[in-house]
Amino acid sequence: MKSRPVGGAAAGAAAALCVLLLTGTAAADPRADDAPGGAASYRPAQDSVPVTGTESSADGPQLERAKIYADTIGPGQKKYYRVRLDDTSNAFVSTVLAPPPGTTSGILDGLQVDLTSASGTPCGPSPAAYFGGDTTRPIASYASRRIKDDTGACQEAGDYLYTVTRVGTKAGGDAEWPIELTFMAEPGLKPGAAGPQAPTSWSSEAPSSADGTPRKVSGGTGFNDAAAVDEGTWRDDLQPGDSRFYKVPVAWGQQLFLRAQLANGTTDGSFSVNGLRLALYNTARGPVSDKSIAYRGAPVGVDLGTAPAAYANRFEGESTAESAMRFQGWYYVQVTLDPKVPRGVPMTLDVGLKGKVQPGPPYDGDPEAAGFGAGDTGPGSGEDLTMRAIGFAGIGAGTVLVLGLGAWQLLSRRRRPADGDAGVVYSR
Repeated sequence: MKSRPVGGAAAGAAAALCVLLLTGTAAADPRADDAPGGAASYRPAQDSVPVTGTESSADGPQLERAKIYADTIGPGQKKYYRVRLDDTSNAFVSTVLAPPPGTTSGILDGLQVDLTSASGTPCGPSPAAYFGGDTTRPIASYASRRIKDDTGACQEAGDYLYTVTRVGTKAGGDAEWPIELTFMAEPGLKPGAAGPQAPTSWSSEAPSSADGTPRKVSGGTGFNDAAAVDEGTWRDDLQPGDSRFYKVPVAWGQQLFLRAQLANGTTDGSFSVNGLRLALYNTARGPVSDKSIAYRGAPVGVDLGTAPAAYANRFEGESTAESAMRFQGWYYVQVTLDPKVPRGVPMTLDVGLKGKVQPGPPYDGDPEAAGFGAGDTGPGSGEDLTMRAIGFAGIGAGTVLVLGLGAWQLLSRRRRPADGDAGVVYSR
C-alpha cells in the first residue's frame, strides 16, 4: 500500500437545532484578561482540578475519566500519574503544554507523553509534540490504549501509569509551564460487532470557498474556549504571538479542509520563518496535522486537508494524520501568528467539509456522554453549546449528534457547490 498525503418539519427542527448549536459562539476577545494589545494566555477550564504529578511512579495521583486537571512542569522534568482502565473502552490520555505567550524555545523543545503498564510495557502510540521553532505556543499530544488490540498490550482492567516529560533544552528558562491533562474513555463496540470499513478512496480537492463577506469570530485561547465555527469564511484579528483556537463538528465520512490566510501587513522588511502556523487536533486532543509558512508582509496562506473521518482509520491509517481522523465530533483548529511579526494582522479562515455522512460504529455505550461528539459533555467542550439541553424525546445521543451535524451542513450547503471528485484521488 502506498503512502498518501492528506493534504418541512424536519428542516424546521434542523434549523432550530443549528441555531442552538451556534448560540454563544465565542465573540469576546480572549485578550481581555491579558495586557492591552498583547497575546492571550491559554485559558484553563473553569472546573479544572489541581493535581501534582510525582517523580516516583509509586506515588502518582489518580486521574479520573472526563475531568480536566491542571499542573505545572519544569524543563527536563518527568511527572507520573495513574489512570484506571477497564477492559472494554479505548483510552486516550492527553496533555496540553501551555507556555506564556512569546516565550522562547528550542526547535526540539516540547512534550512527550506515555501510557504504560506497571511493568513499563507501552499501551500504544504516544507521539511527541515539539514547538518546531524558537517561539512557543500551546501544543498537545495524547497516549492511548486500544481495546482488543492485536498486540494484546494493556488489555486487562487495572491501574496504569501515565507520564508527562518536558523535553528539549532550557531555551525557555527554568520556569515551570502550565500543563492540562484529560482522560477520555471511548466505548468499545458491541460484542461480536465489527466496525465500519475505512473509505477506499477520496479526493484531495477542497470545496470552493464561500462567497460573500467573511463572518466575524474571535478565536479562543485553547481547547476550553475554542470558538465554534461551521462551513464558510471567517475573519479574526491576530496580534503578534496570538494562538487562536476554533472548533468544527466533523461527522463520520467527512473530510475537513482548512485555509488560513494573512492579509498584507508591515512593509518594514521584517521576515518571520514561521509567520503563520495552522494546526489541527482531533476530538481527544490528539495532533492531526501542522503546517506553517513564512511571512514578510505580503498576503500568504496555508492549507490543510484530511482523510475522511472513519473508525477504521485507527487500524488502517497509513500516516499519523490519517490515523488521527478516527472520531466523529469536534476537531480543533489552531492558528498562530509568530511574535516576530511586528504588528497585528487580519486573518481569514476558510472551513470546508466534503463527503457523505456515513453510519457510525456499533458502540456498546454512549459516545456523546463520553465526550466523543459535538455536544457539551466532553472535557474542554466549553459552555457555548446546548445540544444536550434540546431534549428531543425518544432520540438517542448518537442520532442527535448526526442531526446537529446535518443541520449545520444543511444551512451552510447553499454557500458551497456540490461535492465533487476533482483533484487527486487517493485509493487503498
